[in-house]
Amino acid sequence: MPVVAAAVCPHPPLLVPEVATGAASELDDLRAACLTAVDGLAGADSVLVVGTGRTGAYDGATGGGFGAYGAPSVRFGSGAPVLPLSLAVGGWLLEQSKAAALPRSYLAVDAVTTPGDALASGRKLAAGEERVGLLVMGDGAPRRSEHSPVHLHPRAEVFDRTVAEALRTADAEVLAALDPGLAGELQAAGRAPWQVLAGALGALQGELLYDAAPYGVGYFVARFS
Repeated sequence: MPVVAAAVCPHPPLLVPEVATGAASELDDLRAACLTAVDGLAGADSVLVVGTGRTGAYDGATGGGFGAYGAPSVRFGSGAPVLPLSLAVGGWLLEQSKAAALPRSYLAVDAVTTPGDALASGRKLAAGEERVGLLVMGDGAPRRSEHSPVHLHPRAEVFDRTVAEALRTADAEVLAALDPGLAGELQAAGRAPWQVLAGALGALQGELLYDAAPYGVGYFVARFS
């Protein structure tokens, strides 16, 4: 099977310490879990970072940065930092990890991508010949508490619990069945990237490393091997 490992991480810009500044330590546990998961990709021949954004592919030299978030000195790649946030955080995590030297590429999938199209993208990856590691970037619902970025939604926690359990058990069927309408209502940015993962999982086994909602946003970290 060409998809030999995968990692799931969220993409808040606060993962980058230079963005978080004085609050950087608040996400130490999340940051450490992400790096543990991404380190697991080091045995692949290349890494594909998948995240939400206007649909498109980017090569490994494409620039990413965090100037829009107050950290213009944090950049990687060459040329202008054009990667969307989800892919920029994924690229930054790769830069810190044991997989940093691997060839990489990026794939943005639009938030309105249908489950069928997302699954088809994952199956196409799984049918390739190169031993690929997937870094799948996606946040859960930002509606988990009264202090969330978006006001509390009564179905947000159940949705996130479903995702967390599916990641823990590598349940591709549950991930594939996530409702895009509900995910859109909850503003859960990870839905389409998680469904790309579902199409590529095959026989990989999952381990959930982090499941919490700091700042009222659902964040999950998982690794698959």
